Amino acid sequence: MIPAVRGTRDILPGEVEKWQRLERVSRDLCERYGYLEVRTPIIEREELFAKGTGEATDIVQKEMYSFVDKGGDRVTLRPEATPSIVRAFIEHSLEQTLAFPKLYSIGPMFRYERPQKGRYRQFHQLDVEVFGVKDPAIDAEVIDLAFTLVRELGIGDVELVINSVGDHVCRPAFDKALVEALGQNVSKLCSDCQRRAQTNPLRIFDCKVPADQPIIDALPHSVDYLCAECREHFEAVQRHLTAAGMPFRVSHRLVRGLDYYTRTTFEILGASLGAQNALLGGGRYDGLVKQLGGPDRVGIGFAVGLDRMVLAMPDQPPERGTNGVFVAAVGDDARDAAIALLADLRRSGVRAQMEFGARGVKAQMKRADRLGVTHAIIVGGDELSRGEVTVKDMTTGDQAAVPRSQIVKFLASGLRPQVPQP
Repeated sequence: MIPAVRGTRDILPGEVEKWQRLERVSRDLCERYGYLEVRTPIIEREELFAKGTGEATDIVQKEMYSFVDKGGDRVTLRPEATPSIVRAFIEHSLEQTLAFPKLYSIGPMFRYERPQKGRYRQFHQLDVEVFGVKDPAIDAEVIDLAFTLVRELGIGDVELVINSVGDHVCRPAFDKALVEALGQNVSKLCSDCQRRAQTNPLRIFDCKVPADQPIIDALPHSVDYLCAECREHFEAVQRHLTAAGMPFRVSHRLVRGLDYYTRTTFEILGASLGAQNALLGGGRYDGLVKQLGGPDRVGIGFAVGLDRMVLAMPDQPPERGTNGVFVAAVGDDARDAAIALLADLRRSGVRAQMEFGARGVKAQMKRADRLGVTHAIIVGGDELSRGEVTVKDMTTGDQAAVPRSQIVKFLASGLRPQVPQP
């Protein structure tokens, strides 16, 4: 046997239904908020992520699947969606072609990291992005969409955490204050944080090494260094969240892990996931569009790790009727009629299955029960000569004869067969 590649996995029947529900709720919700779907390639030029995600990030430094293709170009399997969506926004001039550039995307991403529960080398994300809106009310809308998604999936015991990391005006002063506050303690930090102190001091707050935490907890807070415009923006975001009835907590530790974030950052944490408890996260990236060669447009968005979201979703009992109806043939003479009925049902929009292979009625009904269908339609016997079939309600066990020509109408009406009265 040739097994799956390490860090990838198959999503099988029994689990895939949860994924389908997550994707269905995500799409419905995004469209309810006015977001349009975009689908970008899973392969992009390597420089897109080097420039967009950031040369100093762990993703670019350690985790990207990059290689030289047969044409000599360096390409990368996308490790995240935002740079790809920004590229599409620029390349196709979506600012001009769309009435409102509010976009979402669902698809696989790839990062080379140590596989663990809920974290794989091929994983899946929902990404939501908005371009060209400076108003802090859009920050609140994006956060509201994220919070509503978690709520509609039935995930409880969650917390919304927000922060502001400033912008190009006030960030340099905060970075300088961080380096000064670290002082001689830099050498006591882990090797990653020592590197971050040189390349992007803000990302020291991302560190999860226990020994580093007392040093990090004593560092300055970004909200204390915000310029007047960033402070006003952050205060407005908090007002809008409060007006929308969303409880939140401000945390100076929330900086997000990518270089392009500015001003608002946020995460939704789920208690059921343990230590690695982030369900989703995002924030503003006001300089990214220009950085990747587009017009000077602001942006904001978030990403949902679907693999982790599925882990947090409550189980739901399977509903009988998911697979429609089952057609059972009584004897070889009835098989042609059963096959014809099966085709008619499917062409009429009814989800229908039947047994292939000569099996008795009892065995076929066991199959129907395992499939969880609402009705079994039994074809054969005297009913067939009269132009009828027997319909059995798999929930109640009631059954009755129904004219063959009326079976689709009968199923569509939602009627239940009744046991004939003596």
